[in-house]
Amino acid sequence: MRKINLKGVSMQTWVRTLVLILALVNQALVMFGVTDNEVELETWTRYATYAFTVISAVWSWWKNNSFTQKAQQADAILHE
Repeated sequence: MRKINLKGVSMQTWVRTLVLILALVNQALVMFGVTDNEVELETWTRYATYAFTVISAVWSWWKNNSFTQKAQQADAILHE
């Protein structure tokens, strides 16, 4: 079993992961109706949040996210 090594995770990986988490939380809030209702653009908001979720999910995991020590060592060798 591989162990996760959080000390060696790059800043780009953390940012992509955070963006994905924010998009998923935002999508859940929209699904449960917890949105700002001051502006009547509900349909547009749903499409925009769905697009944001899809784009951020694909972008987040398209990059090489190295959470294991072995993957981080491979990245170090690759960047030498």
